[in-house]
Amino acid sequence: MKAQILATAALAAIVAGCTTAPGGEIETMAAAPAIPEATGYFASDSTLPFKAPDFTKISEDDYLPAFEQGMAIHKAEIQAIIDNPEAPTFDNTIVALEKSGQMLGRVATVFYALTGSNTTDRLDEISTAISPKLTAHGDSITLNPALFARVKAVYDNRAAMTMTPEDAKLLEDTYEGMVHAGALLTDAQRERVKAINTELSEITTEFGQEARSAMADQPLIVDTREELAGLSDADIKAAADLAAEKGQPGKFAIALQNTTQQPLLPTLENRATREKLFQLSYHRADGQRAVDTRDLVRKIAALRAEKAALFGEPDWATYAMWDRMAEKPETALNFMEQMVPALAATQRREAAMLNEAIKADGGTYEVKPWDWYRYANKVKAERYDLDEDAVMEYFQLDKVLEDGVFYAANKLYGLDFKRRTDLPVYHPEVWTYTVYDRDGSELGIFYFDPFQRPSKRGGAWMSNFVDQSFLWGNKPVIYNVLNIPKAPAGEVQLVSFDNVNTIFHEFGHALHGFFADQMYPSLSGTATARDFVEYPSQVNELWATYPEVLANYAKHYKTGETIPAEMIAKIEAASKFNQGYDFGEVVAAALLDMKWSALSPAEAAAIDTPEKVDAFERRSLEELGLEIDLVPPRYRSTYFNHIFSSPTGYSSGYYSYLWTEMLDRDSRKWFLDNGGLTRANGDHYRATVLSRGGTMDYFEMFRNFAGRAPDVAPMLEARGLVAGEADAVDSEVSDDGANAAAISGTSASKQ
Repeated sequence: MKAQILATAALAAIVAGCTTAPGGEIETMAAAPAIPEATGYFASDSTLPFKAPDFTKISEDDYLPAFEQGMAIHKAEIQAIIDNPEAPTFDNTIVALEKSGQMLGRVATVFYALTGSNTTDRLDEISTAISPKLTAHGDSITLNPALFARVKAVYDNRAAMTMTPEDAKLLEDTYEGMVHAGALLTDAQRERVKAINTELSEITTEFGQEARSAMADQPLIVDTREELAGLSDADIKAAADLAAEKGQPGKFAIALQNTTQQPLLPTLENRATREKLFQLSYHRADGQRAVDTRDLVRKIAALRAEKAALFGEPDWATYAMWDRMAEKPETALNFMEQMVPALAATQRREAAMLNEAIKADGGTYEVKPWDWYRYANKVKAERYDLDEDAVMEYFQLDKVLEDGVFYAANKLYGLDFKRRTDLPVYHPEVWTYTVYDRDGSELGIFYFDPFQRPSKRGGAWMSNFVDQSFLWGNKPVIYNVLNIPKAPAGEVQLVSFDNVNTIFHEFGHALHGFFADQMYPSLSGTATARDFVEYPSQVNELWATYPEVLANYAKHYKTGETIPAEMIAKIEAASKFNQGYDFGEVVAAALLDMKWSALSPAEAAAIDTPEKVDAFERRSLEELGLEIDLVPPRYRSTYFNHIFSSPTGYSSGYYSYLWTEMLDRDSRKWFLDNGGLTRANGDHYRATVLSRGGTMDYFEMFRNFAGRAPDVAPMLEARGLVAGEADAVDSEVSDDGANAAAISGTSASKQ
């Protein structure tokens, strides 16, 4: 649940070209103006290697005028396309559109990278001011009738044209993107879409800022060290330091993380403290403290439902999924709902097991969410004899990255990496590397930003400072951002095994970007469907526990001893344990997302108070049939950034993590069946998937890799929900939307 490839929908629109721009309009385009001359830092490409941004030459005061100037230049470039007296052609219309907006793309790329990873009050102010303007600017392009007339003329003549497959895909995406934006609507409908888009841009920006404030500015404050019993001395010192930062010296503060569950809950011995921490997280933005995002949630849902209706669609999910691999809400819902019976049975069985553990520990209460991981970890430790702290001692951050992630990339794809210190970075904790391809040529630049800080939003993600493109002769400049708690000064930086997986995961996104092989930036690398983009990153997690890779990086930070094979066996066996919670919170969040996205305009309008937001969320979760009081969703609506912090984002798409896990687990099986960590396998995966970008049908892409349609059975087996092939039938998932994984009623107790 980590990667978020683009910071905002506005950035996605600007960087990827006008075909996916969000909506709104500043003013009607008139006679073609002269294209203004660009000035300032963003006027031209950076002179640093690979056009990487020079943060030493950028100040916060540069962004707002650069945005304004970039929009003015882009507007003039679009008007020049419209006013071209020559008949519309692929080059003078479609490629010209692809080439437009370069300055705006440069400033947006850097700005939204910083608002995600190292924001300030001033950057937040600029984001609030510029977001609706960017949305309106995008609408002034995608909803311009004269521009659409030229695009349509080229599209209607496509059968008579000679194009490469990538040309044809760019033409198709440009036309369909404008239609999806509203090009075929009536004038009145287009005007309403523009207004909705502008309002959504404003409200979702506010939601994201409020959700971050609810996380960063509302730590749990406790008075005594005794209340933190169970935490390490380092954790307690960090809590004391944070309390002092928050103006409460002598007390202790625990910062919230982005998910409902909190990392320190299993360690805290004091049950009252556990409950306070959980309740603070669960209620962080629902009005019980300073932040209340419920009004924003209901407004976003209502506006999205209204917009979908303008396009003749019954709900936002149907409208939003037009370009997804799954294509239809029914496909995604069927895929998820078939897991519910087995998952609910697992939750009930695991809760009973944890209640027995509580009783054995002398407790006189039944398990609650704030108890779940503490006792699950105890049972897991007893059952698998697995000490999480002992596991961490084998995972030193720099070795995980350089001797693990980079080593696997070398063995699979022939890549080499060289640390560099000459490139300016946006924060002193960022590391940079030159990436060399299998032939020794420079492939791109990689930035690694690992540590948690208040200026960074929660989660982990990958994006590009520069997209690969033959059109511009650009090689990729890519960054990974994580939220790893930083070790105290002077101590070795160790990471949990979960963070090890995250590092491999995010670099899987990076590989997808580095291996891009496209002419056009809007089809390059990770510019793929929301329910496909997480697939390559999840596959890369396979190598985190591959024996040859482990032997190279998983070494005890004191003794240098390689992690014992039996410890890894315990980790892998334990990975199927506690699926009632681990899998359940994700499924609940994904289904909650679809519930919000399935509202009709009338249903959404009826949710007209904050209290009704709570009631709708509660009712939706109860209808799932899961044990939601024991296993709440990974994100509640009020801090569900994935679906509410941008006009589109992961809305109607949080299922993507589950869908791509299906593709991932099936692909892992392919790798292991075909010899594992070999250059032949890596080159095949690079050729059929990682280098294809958004240039072809995703089912076809998968078939080119695996030789068949994807199969859901390996995912269910990996999750411990079925014992093997005998428990699942008709489990292939095809591009006609069929998915008949028959797991209803199957025992979920098999480990």
